[in-house]
Amino acid sequence: VQLQASGGGLVQAGDSLRLSCAVSGPSGRIFDWLYVGWFRQAPGKEREFVATISWRADSFYLSNSVRERFTISRDTAQNKVYLQMNDLKSEDTAVYYCAALLTPTETMDVLTDGQLYGYWGQGTQVTVSS
Repeated sequence: VQLQASGGGLVQAGDSLRLSCAVSGPSGRIFDWLYVGWFRQAPGKEREFVATISWRADSFYLSNSVRERFTISRDTAQNKVYLQMNDLKSEDTAVYYCAALLTPTETMDVLTDGQLYGYWGQGTQVTVSS
């Protein structure tokens, strides 16, 4: 599985951004087990789970810190996953990574654990100025 993240940039507080993650590589039944997630890492902080979405059933999960402002979606025709970020705050400043997890286990502890995601994109910088 290969992932390519894009869409980051410098914005003002309150603005919106949409990040894209292009997914390539998987085919056929692999998609049944595929989750594509977004994680972020701010300077000096640990990597943090943001959101994840199932390629098959369109089930998704968002972290408590963003669920009122961010949405995650996927376009199976384009093989892309999007993270729509609204009402951005300075604390959203981070490098955002998309990652892929192949799993038959759809529990929160699995889906939010970055160490279980075996495939990572290169990251895209989001900077929110206040």
